[in-house]
Amino acid sequence: MAAGKEIRGKIKSVENTKKITKAMEMVAASKMRKAQERMRAARPYSDKIRNIAANLATANPEYTHPFLVKQDGAKAVGFIVVTTDKGLCGGMNTNALRLLTAKLRELEAQGSKVQAVAIGNKGFGFLNRVGAKVVAHAVQLGDTPHLDKLIGPVKVLLDAYQAGELDAVYLVYTKFINTMKQEPMMEQLLPLASEKMQGDKGNHSWDYIYEPDAQTVIDELLVRYVEALIYQAVAENLASEQSARMVAMKSASDNAGNVIGELKLVYNKTRQAAITKELSEIVAGAAAV
Repeated sequence: MAAGKEIRGKIKSVENTKKITKAMEMVAASKMRKAQERMRAARPYSDKIRNIAANLATANPEYTHPFLVKQDGAKAVGFIVVTTDKGLCGGMNTNALRLLTAKLRELEAQGSKVQAVAIGNKGFGFLNRVGAKVVAHAVQLGDTPHLDKLIGPVKVLLDAYQAGELDAVYLVYTKFINTMKQEPMMEQLLPLASEKMQGDKGNHSWDYIYEPDAQTVIDELLVRYVEALIYQAVAENLASEQSARMVAMKSASDNAGNVIGELKLVYNKTRQAAITKELSEIVAGAAAV
């Protein structure tokens, strides 16, 4: 019964694995609700500040913020890559990084250099493996992201764009659609896309009174606007992470159950064959006597 003992060991091992995946599924389901609430709470703020920024940017045409000006000639592009710190969340990170890889190959063919900011361990490791220049990174954000941990790394690329060292800055993250679907996204962060900067009433002219002056107000507002977009991307990514992990762990638990069923069937067949062999030997021995 050496084979039977080995099969029993495999069954025990798979059962232990199933307990772990089931526990991770339940934890992810609990965290998913909070992450989705945080993500949905951030969306109205992001939409409102987008409208305000659009109106202010068009209301003062004599001053143009550097974030609205298209840079040419730098031959360098910046990327803010938002991924998870932990794995076991299906193909979520893989899909986002595959989108990034296609863009990196396109830029490499054009002769452009790349500077990147990594938010999350998975993206940080990937960028190091492909040899991209990582100018800053933020990892171990936990389940509750804080904007003060994101401002520092991201400001490196914002300052580089204002200095004319970058032609564009892209934001790569995973957008939460629903519990079963998460979509990898790549959005142009700088220069701010014109379609995103159009207000709800783009046909009307707006007149504002600025205090202390228009340049100071618009400068501060557009920086807050970019930070809001990045925070929203991190919140979307966290909600997607918990949903993807819950689905992946549920699938793993179901697969473990199927494997256990197959191993038990093999074990019963092996045990039945051993019993039949022993009975045959006993009958053959009795007949020989």
